[in-house]
Amino acid sequence: MQLNDLVSSNSVEKDAWTAIENSILYYRGRPIGTLAASDVTIEALNYDQCFVRDFVSSALIFLSKGRTDIVRNFLEETLRLQPKERQLNAYMPGRGLMPASFKVVCDGEEEYLEPDFGEHAIARVTPVDSCLWWVLLLRAYVVATRDFSLAYQPDFQHGLRLIMELCLATRFDMYPTLLVPDGACMIDRRMGIFGHPLEIQALFFAALRAARELLVCQGNEDIVTAIDNRLPLLQTHIRQHYWMDLHRLNKIYRFKSEEYGKAAANPFNVYADSLPYYELDKWLPRKGGYLVGNVGPSQLDTRFFALANMMAIVSDLTSEDQSQAIMNLIEERWEDLVGDMPMKICFPALENEEYKIVTGCDPKNIPWSYHNGGSWPVLLWLLSAAAVKTNRIDLAHRAVEIAETRLHEDEWPEYYDGKKGRLTGKQARKYQTWTIAGFLLAKELLRNPRFLPLVSFGSFSVEPASRACEFEIVETNTLYFG
Repeated sequence: MQLNDLVSSNSVEKDAWTAIENSILYYRGRPIGTLAASDVTIEALNYDQCFVRDFVSSALIFLSKGRTDIVRNFLEETLRLQPKERQLNAYMPGRGLMPASFKVVCDGEEEYLEPDFGEHAIARVTPVDSCLWWVLLLRAYVVATRDFSLAYQPDFQHGLRLIMELCLATRFDMYPTLLVPDGACMIDRRMGIFGHPLEIQALFFAALRAARELLVCQGNEDIVTAIDNRLPLLQTHIRQHYWMDLHRLNKIYRFKSEEYGKAAANPFNVYADSLPYYELDKWLPRKGGYLVGNVGPSQLDTRFFALANMMAIVSDLTSEDQSQAIMNLIEERWEDLVGDMPMKICFPALENEEYKIVTGCDPKNIPWSYHNGGSWPVLLWLLSAAAVKTNRIDLAHRAVEIAETRLHEDEWPEYYDGKKGRLTGKQARKYQTWTIAGFLLAKELLRNPRFLPLVSFGSFSVEPASRACEFEIVETNTLYFG
């Protein structure tokens, strides 16, 4: 059955489903993912590959329509690409890492998959987020199908354990957050997010929760204990140190610096002159707030990062009051964060000398373009998921209506430029698969909020028959929720 046979008569949605169907990547006759983009007017570069982070929105919409085969195949094949042995060569990917992307290579009559762990990427960025998204997608598959047998297979338990060992390894750090280099996530270029960027912390928190549900077999007790120890510390750290609202701004405004000892009110030694207090004072609504982009030694990056804040809501990294405050902020600052094309990947953009210094004069990341304040339609699904989670459905409907009037006409571009998102991205690919999938997934979440447990943790937990993985294999291609 074709995907577009399962949807409504809406012509825009039908065209979108057709484009998704045409983007499916096949390996040895089996569907294993989707191409990043199908824009035939521009050189392919690596857009003819399947990216782990890009495929997530496609996978979720496949699961919502019962097309579980492609998601299972993707999980199996990417697991085979995961390095399992310790590497002596420092230029080789570390054990447990998942590739950023992969492509199908034909050698005569033989086909094989060639992964990219960042060694071919622009600036050779490391895909820290890939393994976190992979864990979340494995859990979504289990939630949708109730097929515990896949996650309980020894190779999947081993793969999960390697990812957790990589994330929970002894490190040169004193915080419960995950230390990563610049360009380690959706923002995969130099944008000043090195250290402890919020996007990685939100994904890390969600992946820990997912792994906690799935690592049920004997021999994983030490990892489960480590996860149980880390989760509350991580949640408390983010809620306390990354939170920004008017009350918190007033406290920071009066911080003393050069404090020493455990009782320090300004533990990160943030200097008053480094923050745009008066801009934040004007911008923050009285009942609004958000999680800032980064915290570290003398660093408080006050930019709003959309994916991270939405994922924090969906995964319960934020409290209920904080989640509502984030949605209040989006509603009150709609023109800044949503504008004419949902939604800004970050706000505000780096400009002038700051842009030059932080990005290295990146011509693709000029102010209000691409990762530097550009608008990314794929974020529609995360906004919709957060809206469903907080019962603020009206905001998601409003955003989807804005996108629906333009995306199809503009041929599903990767991103938009400008302060209001009115310009199709200067170097944006057309028929970007995650743009299409994000739109369809947003619509589906609003029509059927019961799909939220695919990415949320409120009402679903894996309860194995025993710690020895003695389970009954469930064969099904239908969605199962509770």
